[in-house]
Amino acid sequence: MIQTLVAALMWVLVASLLILRRGRTDRSITYSALTIAIAMTLNVDAIYVVVDRVLGATNLATLLSDGLLMIGLFFLGRAAMKAGEYRPRLVRAAVGRSALFIALLGASAAFTLMDRGSTTVNFMIDLGAQPWAATYSIVAFTYCGIVVAAMLALATRQFRLGDGIQRVPPALLLIGSASGVALCVVVIVMDVAHISGNLELMSAVGATYGPLSLLAFVFLCAGFVGQPMVRYVRDRARRAQTAEMVRELEPLWRRATLVRPGLSGTNSLGSSLDDPELRLHRVIVEIRDAMIDPRVSFEVTGPDRALLERAEAHLLGADARGARESVPGRPARERGQV
Repeated sequence: MIQTLVAALMWVLVASLLILRRGRTDRSITYSALTIAIAMTLNVDAIYVVVDRVLGATNLATLLSDGLLMIGLFFLGRAAMKAGEYRPRLVRAAVGRSALFIALLGASAAFTLMDRGSTTVNFMIDLGAQPWAATYSIVAFTYCGIVVAAMLALATRQFRLGDGIQRVPPALLLIGSASGVALCVVVIVMDVAHISGNLELMSAVGATYGPLSLLAFVFLCAGFVGQPMVRYVRDRARRAQTAEMVRELEPLWRRATLVRPGLSGTNSLGSSLDDPELRLHRVIVEIRDAMIDPRVSFEVTGPDRALLERAEAHLLGADARGARESVPGRPARERGQV
C-alpha cells in the first residue's frame, strides 16, 4: 500500500512540475522526478511481478528500480546544488558523476554475485541473509543517503537565508531530506542485522521503514512543488506592489512630463512599458530628469520625494536580489531557481 501511495505522489509531483515549470529551459528536476516516479512504480508488487517476468524472472527489476532511484537522486541533487552559489566541496563530491558511477558499479557487481532466485516481491526479506545481497543494498542506500544528506545541507542553508513564505519550501525539503537520511540508515541497519542473524533487531527497526518512506517522499514532493508556487505568489505580489507605486507616482510624473516631456510621451518604447517594473523605472527616471534639469522649474514636496525614494528602493531591492542570486553562464530568469 505504501509503495503504491509513494508512486502516486511521485507522479503527482511530475504532473505538478510539468505545469508549474513549463517554459523553463532547465528541466533537470522534472526529469529526476520522472525517473524516481518510474523507480517507485516498479516497487508496486503487481507491476514488479510483470516487469520482472519480462526481464527473465530473476529479480532484475530490483536492480532496474534501485538504479533508476540512484540516477534520479543524482539529478535531483545536482539541480538542488545549482539553485545557489553555496556549493561546498563535500556536496559537490556527493552529487558528482564519479560517486554515481562508483555506486552503480558496486551495486551491479554485488547484484550479479548473489543468488537472485526467482521473482519475489520481498527481495531483501527472502534473500537478504546473503552477504552479497546485503552488500548490494548497503551500497545502493549508502549512496542514496549521501546524496539526500547533501540536499539536507543545501535545504538548511536555503532555510536560514530565506524569510517569510520563502522559508516554507526549504523547511519542507529539510524535513523530507532528514526523513530520507533516516530511512537510508534504517535500511542499512536492517541489512547488517539480517546477515548477522539478529532478526529481532531487523524486525524492530523495519517497523519504521514504511512511515519514514512516506514522510520522506511526502515532504520532498511538497517542497519541490512549493518552490514554484511560492515564487509565483511572490512575483504576483511584487507586480501588484509595483503597479500601485506607478499609480501613486502618476500625478507627480504627469507634472514632470508637462514641464519636460520624456520618452513616455512618444512611441519609441513600444510595448515595453506594459511591464510594471519597466514602467516604474521610466516614471522614476523622467521625474528625476525634471528635478535636475536647470532649464525647467519643477518643485517636489517632501511627501512626493519620500514616495519617489520608496519606489527607487523597491526597484533596487529587485536588482540586489538578482545580483545576489546570479550564477555566471545562466539566464537571469533561471538564477536561484530549483
